[in-house]
Amino acid sequence: MSLSMSKASLPAFETALSALSGVLDKAEAYAAAKKFDSSVLVNARLAPDMFALARQVQVACDQAKNGSARLAGVEPPKFEDNETTIAQLKERIAKTLAFLKTLDSKAIDASADRTITFPLGPKKGEMKGGDYLNHFVLPNFYFHCTAAYAILRHNGLDIGKRDFMGNIPLKLS
Repeated sequence: MSLSMSKASLPAFETALSALSGVLDKAEAYAAAKKFDSSVLVNARLAPDMFALARQVQVACDQAKNGSARLAGVEPPKFEDNETTIAQLKERIAKTLAFLKTLDSKAIDASADRTITFPLGPKKGEMKGGDYLNHFVLPNFYFHCTAAYAILRHNGLDIGKRDFMGNIPLKLS
Protein backbone atom coordinates (compact mmCIF):
# COMPACT_ATOMS: atom_id res chain seq x y z
CA MET A 1 0.00 0.00 0.00
CA SER A 2 1.47 3.33 -1.00
CA LEU A 3 1.20 6.48 1.05
CA SER A 4 -0.80 9.12 -0.78
CA MET A 5 -0.34 12.87 -0.46
CA SER A 6 -3.63 13.23 1.41
CA LYS A 7 -2.85 10.38 3.80
CA ALA A 8 0.59 11.85 4.47
CA SER A 9 -0.84 15.24 5.32
CA LEU A 10 -4.47 15.49 6.43
CA PRO A 11 -4.30 12.99 9.34
CA ALA A 12 -1.00 14.51 10.48
CA PHE A 13 -2.53 17.99 10.52
CA GLU A 14 -5.63 16.75 12.35
CA THR A 15 -3.65 14.87 15.01
CA ALA A 16 -1.14 17.65 15.65
CA LEU A 17 -3.69 20.48 15.68
CA SER A 18 -5.98 18.51 17.99
CA ALA A 19 -3.02 17.89 20.29
CA LEU A 20 -2.15 21.59 20.17
CA SER A 21 -5.73 22.44 21.13
CA GLY A 22 -5.42 20.04 24.08
CA VAL A 23 -2.18 21.69 25.16
CA LEU A 24 -3.94 25.06 25.01
CA ASP A 25 -6.64 23.64 27.32
CA LYS A 26 -3.90 22.76 29.77
CA ALA A 27 -2.44 26.25 29.40
CA GLU A 28 -5.79 27.82 30.31
CA ALA A 29 -6.15 25.54 33.33
CA TYR A 30 -2.55 26.25 34.39
CA ALA A 31 -3.10 30.02 34.28
CA ALA A 32 -6.32 29.67 36.27
CA ALA A 33 -4.69 27.43 38.90
CA LYS A 34 -1.73 29.81 39.27
CA LYS A 35 -4.10 32.81 39.23
CA PHE A 36 -2.59 34.79 36.37
CA ASP A 37 -4.01 36.13 33.13
CA SER A 38 -3.56 33.54 30.38
CA SER A 39 -2.73 36.35 27.93
CA VAL A 40 0.73 36.21 29.50
CA LEU A 41 1.12 32.80 27.85
CA VAL A 42 -0.45 33.97 24.57
CA ASN A 43 2.24 36.64 24.35
CA ALA A 44 5.13 34.49 25.63
CA ARG A 45 8.07 33.62 23.41
CA LEU A 46 11.23 31.57 23.75
CA ALA A 47 13.58 34.25 22.46
CA PRO A 48 13.20 37.95 21.67
CA ASP A 49 13.41 37.35 17.92
CA MET A 50 10.95 34.43 17.84
CA PHE A 51 7.20 34.59 17.37
CA ALA A 52 5.01 34.60 20.47
CA LEU A 53 2.68 31.69 21.20
CA ALA A 54 -0.26 33.29 19.36
CA ARG A 55 1.74 33.69 16.17
CA GLN A 56 3.14 30.15 16.42
CA VAL A 57 -0.42 28.78 16.54
CA GLN A 58 -1.53 31.06 13.69
CA VAL A 59 1.33 29.97 11.45
CA ALA A 60 0.84 26.28 12.25
CA CYS A 61 -2.82 26.64 11.24
CA ASP A 62 -1.85 28.58 8.12
CA GLN A 63 0.64 25.93 7.03
CA ALA A 64 -2.03 23.24 7.37
CA LYS A 65 -4.86 25.13 5.65
CA ASN A 66 -2.90 27.03 3.01
CA GLY A 67 -0.61 24.14 2.13
CA SER A 68 -3.49 21.68 1.86
CA ALA A 69 -5.60 24.14 -0.12
CA ARG A 70 -2.79 24.76 -2.63
CA LEU A 71 -2.31 21.01 -3.04
CA ALA A 72 -6.07 20.58 -3.56
CA GLY A 73 -6.14 23.47 -6.05
CA VAL A 74 -8.59 25.58 -4.03
CA GLU A 75 -8.47 28.96 -2.36
CA PRO A 76 -7.89 28.75 1.42
CA PRO A 77 -9.97 30.81 3.81
CA LYS A 78 -8.28 33.94 5.12
CA PHE A 79 -8.03 34.37 8.87
CA GLU A 80 -7.47 37.78 10.47
CA ASP A 81 -4.48 36.92 12.72
CA ASN A 82 -6.10 38.86 15.55
CA GLU A 83 -6.32 36.19 18.25
CA THR A 84 -5.43 37.51 21.72
CA THR A 85 -6.82 34.76 23.96
CA ILE A 86 -6.40 31.03 24.30
CA ALA A 87 -10.09 30.58 23.47
CA GLN A 88 -9.59 32.49 20.21
CA LEU A 89 -6.54 30.38 19.34
CA LYS A 90 -8.56 27.22 19.96
CA GLU A 91 -11.31 28.59 17.69
CA ARG A 92 -8.73 29.18 14.96
CA ILE A 93 -7.58 25.59 15.28
CA ALA A 94 -11.21 24.40 15.11
CA LYS A 95 -11.85 26.50 11.96
CA THR A 96 -8.69 25.09 10.38
CA LEU A 97 -9.73 21.52 11.16
CA ALA A 98 -13.22 22.16 9.77
CA PHE A 99 -11.73 23.54 6.54
CA LEU A 100 -9.39 20.56 6.13
CA LYS A 101 -12.42 18.23 6.27
CA THR A 102 -13.88 20.00 3.21
CA LEU A 103 -10.89 19.25 0.97
CA ASP A 104 -10.99 16.64 -1.78
CA SER A 105 -8.34 14.04 -0.97
CA LYS A 106 -8.21 12.94 -4.62
CA ALA A 107 -7.28 16.46 -5.67
CA ILE A 108 -4.51 16.52 -3.06
CA ASP A 109 -3.31 13.09 -4.22
CA ALA A 110 -3.15 14.30 -7.82
CA SER A 111 -0.85 17.20 -6.89
CA ALA A 112 2.41 15.31 -6.35
CA ASP A 113 3.89 16.27 -9.73
CA ARG A 114 2.02 19.55 -10.22
CA THR A 115 3.94 22.80 -9.72
CA ILE A 116 2.75 24.66 -6.63
CA THR A 117 3.37 28.41 -6.49
CA PHE A 118 3.23 30.02 -3.07
CA PRO A 119 4.15 33.31 -1.39
CA LEU A 120 7.59 33.32 0.19
CA GLY A 121 8.02 36.69 1.85
CA PRO A 122 7.99 39.34 -0.88
CA LYS A 123 8.79 36.68 -3.51
CA LYS A 124 7.09 33.56 -4.80
CA GLY A 125 8.34 30.02 -4.41
CA GLU A 126 7.70 27.10 -6.75
CA MET A 127 7.97 23.40 -6.02
CA LYS A 128 6.43 20.18 -7.22
CA GLY A 129 3.54 19.18 -4.95
CA GLY A 130 5.34 16.24 -3.36
CA ASP A 131 8.39 18.35 -2.56
CA TYR A 132 6.20 21.23 -1.37
CA LEU A 133 4.43 18.94 1.11
CA ASN A 134 7.50 17.02 2.31
CA HIS A 135 10.15 19.74 2.29
CA PHE A 136 8.17 22.91 3.01
CA VAL A 137 4.67 22.48 4.47
CA LEU A 138 5.20 19.61 6.91
CA PRO A 139 8.55 20.85 8.30
CA ASN A 140 7.16 24.37 8.77
CA PHE A 141 3.97 23.02 10.33
CA TYR A 142 5.82 20.85 12.83
CA PHE A 143 8.32 23.62 13.60
CA HIS A 144 5.55 25.99 14.68
CA CYS A 145 3.65 23.29 16.61
CA THR A 146 6.89 22.43 18.40
CA ALA A 147 7.65 26.07 19.16
CA ALA A 148 4.16 26.55 20.63
CA TYR A 149 4.61 23.46 22.80
CA ALA A 150 8.10 24.61 23.87
CA ILE A 151 6.86 28.08 24.84
CA LEU A 152 4.24 26.57 27.10
CA ARG A 153 6.62 23.99 28.57
CA HIS A 154 9.19 26.71 29.19
CA ASN A 155 6.54 28.69 31.06
CA GLY A 156 5.89 25.87 33.51
CA LEU A 157 3.14 23.74 32.00
CA ASP A 158 3.36 20.11 33.02
CA ILE A 159 3.16 18.72 29.49
CA GLY A 160 5.19 16.00 27.86
CA LYS A 161 5.73 14.12 24.65
CA ARG A 162 2.32 12.43 24.80
CA ASP A 163 0.66 15.85 24.90
CA PHE A 164 2.60 16.90 21.79
CA MET A 165 2.00 13.63 19.93
CA GLY A 166 -1.74 13.65 20.54
CA ASN A 167 -4.05 10.78 19.84
CA ILE A 168 -1.98 8.79 17.37
CA PRO A 169 -3.23 5.44 16.05
CA LEU A 170 -0.90 3.25 18.11
CA LYS A 171 -1.40 -0.43 18.76
CA LEU A 172 0.58 -1.94 21.61
CA SER A 173 1.41 -5.64 21.67
